[in-house]
Amino acid sequence: MRRISNLLSKSKQLAAFASLETKLRANALRSYCDQSHLRRQNRPGPLVQYRSLVDQGKLRHDPFQESVASELENLLARLEQYEKDMEEYHVNLANWEKQRENERRRLLMEEVELHQKDEYWWKRLNNKLTERKRPKNMESGVGKWVSYLKREKKLDSLVGHRPTAPPAPKGLYIYGNVGSGKTMLMDMFYSATKGIVKHRRRYHFHEAMLRINEQMHKIWKNQIEEKPLQSTIAGWIMSLPFDTKAKEWLAAEERYKQEVQMKNILPAVADMFFLDGEENEKGASILCFDEIQTVDVFAIVALSGILSRLLSSGTIIVATSNRAPKDLNEAGMQKEIFQKLVSKLEEHCEKVLIGSEIDYRRFIAQKSENQVHYFWPIEKEAMNEFEKKWHDVTGRFGGRIISNTISVMFGRTLEVPQSFDGVARFTFEYLCGRPLGAADYIAVAENFHTVFISDIPVMSMRIRDKARRFITLIDELYNHHCCLCCLASSSIDELFQGTEEGTLFDLESFQFETETEGGRLRRNVLAEGRVSSGGAPSGITSILSGQEEIFAFQRAVSRLIEMQTPLYLDGVSNFHPYFQRQHKKLQQL
Repeated sequence: MRRISNLLSKSKQLAAFASLETKLRANALRSYCDQSHLRRQNRPGPLVQYRSLVDQGKLRHDPFQESVASELENLLARLEQYEKDMEEYHVNLANWEKQRENERRRLLMEEVELHQKDEYWWKRLNNKLTERKRPKNMESGVGKWVSYLKREKKLDSLVGHRPTAPPAPKGLYIYGNVGSGKTMLMDMFYSATKGIVKHRRRYHFHEAMLRINEQMHKIWKNQIEEKPLQSTIAGWIMSLPFDTKAKEWLAAEERYKQEVQMKNILPAVADMFFLDGEENEKGASILCFDEIQTVDVFAIVALSGILSRLLSSGTIIVATSNRAPKDLNEAGMQKEIFQKLVSKLEEHCEKVLIGSEIDYRRFIAQKSENQVHYFWPIEKEAMNEFEKKWHDVTGRFGGRIISNTISVMFGRTLEVPQSFDGVARFTFEYLCGRPLGAADYIAVAENFHTVFISDIPVMSMRIRDKARRFITLIDELYNHHCCLCCLASSSIDELFQGTEEGTLFDLESFQFETETEGGRLRRNVLAEGRVSSGGAPSGITSILSGQEEIFAFQRAVSRLIEMQTPLYLDGVSNFHPYFQRQHKKLQQL
């Protein structure tokens, strides 16, 4: 009993430290809020940004766009108070989690003390009754599950239930035609949240799915790695005054708790979605999700699990898509899971249609001059202009042209034949004629602010894999705000030649480059969907209809056009990750 008394004393000390930390967090919260208010005053909201661009003649006024900008402005106004509420909630949550963990360990120590006493009395009895077998103290299967549930129920009565998060403002689900301004308005909102909300992320569909899979892969590897007993037992267990048998029992209980928590991997991935070295900073979370889509069973299952978890925990989502939520799954895959995703989105997001039929990227391009970043056809004059552009850029930035190797997700690398100081040059065949995917194109887009691509052919169904990769490449270069210089066989409007010869879809544009265990993991996530022996969803060839292909073509063409305009090109030095890293370094000097 003296041991338990000492341990309980330690538990009280931990509670005191928790109380002190709560006060420190509260002070930090007040300081952050004061700084946030100052930053907020100097940062224009999406409606102010939109009207300013209209007044400057860079955008044409559109009532649909202004209405969405106004909705986003209203959401922005509610974020400051929500951030404060979430800061307070996370302080309470952290305190509750510490108290619960302290109580859980106290209960475990009481249980292990009883186990150790049982062991002592059994040994004395066993000296007289050697013919009988010793019962097992280590429960397994149902026994462990019952013990776990009993302990959790007892903790609820001792510490209380998990604190309830404050109600989150409704996010926005913006949908409409290609070029109607969805991404532009979402990005205006995202830029305005800086300094207001600590945890903010902006993902395109391709990048989000790859990040999800990357986190799943890490969790899977941690689960299957076999570790020695000594490294598995936590430090707090090793220091306890119990014998080895008791410590093994405690370690087994700890492992079982982790197994229960990791039973559903998607919530665990969602909880890691916003962590980037700021794990101790808590507050509101905003996810801006561009081009949300459900291209296969994996996307439906993963998005349903991730988004449901984020929305339930108070994350605000602003998403864009070509389709309304209920129309995302025309192929009818995994209807029950999909319906849960739709219900969750409609519960937590206002649906806003941008009803304009105008492709404003074309409109802006028509008003612009000096569109000199797209050269065609591949003949002497255009080739000379393309080479001149290359030499102008290399001369402006300086530096020696070298071959380079850049890192790609999942431990892979990509060779870059010609590069210098954030500028790179490729041929179409090098980037799109090989089995590359979104992860490779994200790596290119993140590392190079200016990308030259030569020898781009007219694309038809005969080279559908290359065409699909090219569309994915354009998506990532656009999303990272790269400057793109092209030498192509035709004008932008004639680059894609119809869709009558078959579907222009292959899994490589959404590839998940993982090791063997990663492949097994993806199949496990797909288990509730109908998966063939090779791990790919059955009926995959029918998933993208002709309408989906048209969306993909129109989006690529529209983005290529916008990427030639001064409005887009002027933003490269402000928005591209390369220059943002440079600005951050200068601020640290």
